[in-house]
Amino acid sequence: MGCKNAAWTAWLPVLALGFCLAAGVRTNAGAFALSRDGSPQAAAPPRRPNVLFILADDLGYGDVGCYGQKEIKTPNLDRLAAEGLRFTQFYAGSTVCAPSRCALMTGLHTGHCYIRGNARINLRPRDRTVAEVFREAGYATGLFGKWGLGQEGSTGVPTRKGFDRFFGYLDQAHAHNYYPTFLLRGEERVPLRNVVPNEGPAGQGVASRRVDYSPDLLADEAIRFVEQHQDRPFFLYFAPTLPHANNEARQHGLEIPEPGIYKDRPWPESARNLAAMISRLDRDVGSLLDRLRALGLDRRTLVLFSSDNGPHREGGNDPDYFDSNGPLRGIKRALYDGGIRVPLLARWPGRIAGGKTTDHIGYFPDLLPTVAELVGAPAPQGTDGISFLPTLLGRPGQPQHRYLYWEFYEQGSAQAVRMGPWKAVMHPFGGRVELYHLPSDLGESKDVSIKHPEVVEQARRFIREAHVPSPLWQVRGNG
Repeated sequence: MGCKNAAWTAWLPVLALGFCLAAGVRTNAGAFALSRDGSPQAAAPPRRPNVLFILADDLGYGDVGCYGQKEIKTPNLDRLAAEGLRFTQFYAGSTVCAPSRCALMTGLHTGHCYIRGNARINLRPRDRTVAEVFREAGYATGLFGKWGLGQEGSTGVPTRKGFDRFFGYLDQAHAHNYYPTFLLRGEERVPLRNVVPNEGPAGQGVASRRVDYSPDLLADEAIRFVEQHQDRPFFLYFAPTLPHANNEARQHGLEIPEPGIYKDRPWPESARNLAAMISRLDRDVGSLLDRLRALGLDRRTLVLFSSDNGPHREGGNDPDYFDSNGPLRGIKRALYDGGIRVPLLARWPGRIAGGKTTDHIGYFPDLLPTVAELVGAPAPQGTDGISFLPTLLGRPGQPQHRYLYWEFYEQGSAQAVRMGPWKAVMHPFGGRVELYHLPSDLGESKDVSIKHPEVVEQARRFIREAHVPSPLWQVRGNG
């Protein structure tokens, strides 16, 4: 009897190991599975998540249904909010396009990022981007839409800044034109069937023959990228130009093939067109979400949606008609919140709780450290962002900014800081500081600087700390 018990006891460690292997239990040697012949082998590591970042162009905080819009229909963006997380205190990198996108891509605020205004300046080889972080982590990377950070043949084109694939606009003025004669694929011009008399050197102008509507082409390319990379982790930056205006068309700059569901509304033509542009953007977002679901990528993909700055008064648009800035003061080219506070929606089924709202304060420089933490890659040193991954995943311990900072060189110049509940705006550079307490004055209508001199002085210290002079960026007059 004792011999039988001893024999049985000797087999226990072997049987225990077998049970562990069969169950795929993690041991000190890692996770195991069984091969076809029954021998143990290392299990494949879990696939890293895809990231889809969608950036609208000049979409206001109040232009989306889930942020209060009543007239313009945005069912897919509203669904994104219902199935994910809606940020109420998130900010763009700037109040105009190029510096905002520079902050997004490089993780640096406008006090010391390389591109601080709308000018034809190119990112340098040493300016590391979000796309480079992804590509170095083994991701496929694609950009479809507007870039604005490097001209043709320069060091700043997307395919030299971390993107495997690019189709769209490099130049900002070219991106005004919804019916251009060409778009760029990689670094090659792809001719379209449109005709643009007196076309500018970058492709800007107003088409006389309108066949190929660029937002449709961009959306098709983005969907194709998803289909082609469904078996590999990808970073897709989808940056359509909707609802930016074609400034070269002056009062008729809201270019849309037709007003769709708004054709019979008793609104001005510009209002019908703007609404149609935003609903078309919403449709394209819906198409991408549907394709992710159809391919079984929903639970593998973090989707983020935002806008590069506040609503515009260009191309015949009246931002007051639909209350595009909602309860906020100011529009594009202002450093009041209406010019820089933007929607941010985040959706990741199974990881981000649906139907939630957060008042976490963040801005575009936070994207780079957030995705670096997400994919387990090192973030570049010296960036201004803070990862908001804990907020996305509902985890405790979310770090907070001491302050957010912006500077702007047009219209006499301005600087601004957000410090917890306080918002300070200085214009011109070195001038008087206005101070607003946002929890009690969301519309920034009551300057309380006289009552809080100590807060004003703190704002001045932060402004001095954040601003690094650059020979490329000098204060100029109204523009």
